[in-house]
Amino acid sequence: MNESLQAQSLLLLLADPSTCLRWLVLGELVHRANENAHGDRVGDYLAEMEELVALRERDALVAPLLAAQAPDGAWRRGVEAWQGDALRLTTLALMRLGYLGFAPDHPAVGAGAAYLFTQQRSDGAWPSGRVQADQDSESTEGYSMVPLQTALPLRALAMCGYATDPRAELAYRWLLDQRLDDGAWPTGIAGAGTSGTGVYGRVAGYRKMPHSGWGCRSNTTGALLCLAHHPDRRTGPEARRAMDLLLGRETRESRSLGFEVSRLTGAIPPRGFLTFYGRFDLAQILDLAWRVGATLNDLRLAEIVDFVRGLQGCYGLWNTEAPQAARWVTFDLLRSLSRLEASGEWLSSEPRTPFRTYPRRPQRY
Repeated sequence: MNESLQAQSLLLLLADPSTCLRWLVLGELVHRANENAHGDRVGDYLAEMEELVALRERDALVAPLLAAQAPDGAWRRGVEAWQGDALRLTTLALMRLGYLGFAPDHPAVGAGAAYLFTQQRSDGAWPSGRVQADQDSESTEGYSMVPLQTALPLRALAMCGYATDPRAELAYRWLLDQRLDDGAWPTGIAGAGTSGTGVYGRVAGYRKMPHSGWGCRSNTTGALLCLAHHPDRRTGPEARRAMDLLLGRETRESRSLGFEVSRLTGAIPPRGFLTFYGRFDLAQILDLAWRVGATLNDLRLAEIVDFVRGLQGCYGLWNTEAPQAARWVTFDLLRSLSRLEASGEWLSSEPRTPFRTYPRRPQRY
């Protein structure tokens, strides 16, 4: 990356009014880079980070969130344009706090995590509510299992530092039990009656995955995000197989770049359930890649990096669909780009094949 361009972007990020962003930039980018190159300057950055820690609760992204928390640890009223029940709102709140670097030692995180665990079923999953099996039909028959019912709260807990909690490990085991033989996760199980049997739910075109018959990209992304935030499971065979399948979708959707970060930081409202990870966000793909140990000797990943770097603006920032999230997305991309290794133990087993969301069907005549 152009060093002068990177210096410009760091200066803009460190001038941002968000205390949380400045703290993350100092810890994840500046401090880490100087620790590797100039060990004598580490103390200066640590002292500045300590000053910012006490101010993070006043950040505009945090203060309204903390004020909305109920005495039992749950969130029952959303901030910004959030909608849903207490389980969903608490999940969204912990996702944000986890992304901003808040850990189990913070009272709000501890109370929120305790509430989520009280909603957990004995088999390790969380309840899914009623999800319609086919939104394109008049059928009212729903899913008996959707991986995202557990992947969403589990990801929130893992982002906040609870990945190795025994209750979270039980949820990981449930999630892995739903995995397909090809390494992806399905849309869910539909039509299960009293016998407990059912069929895999339909996979809409925008959620289809290359080289997977019943794999759902939204559910697979949700499951992989949980694995990627686990200290041990993140480099395991299940995580690497899911990453390999996701990289098989070789599309370049610049408009979706940074969608997940924009949502986590409040620039875009969180909507949908089966569609929660429906956008193919290359910034999210790069974040997942370095976490699971994918390396740039995979040409698919190297080409994504080249494409993303080509989108960087003249002042070092990346433009996004939500302009107010540009600095956050820039931080996230700089972190991913700085942590991707050029080579390593990563191996892909998937052939490179063209992929279209809705391929044309051959005509009969």
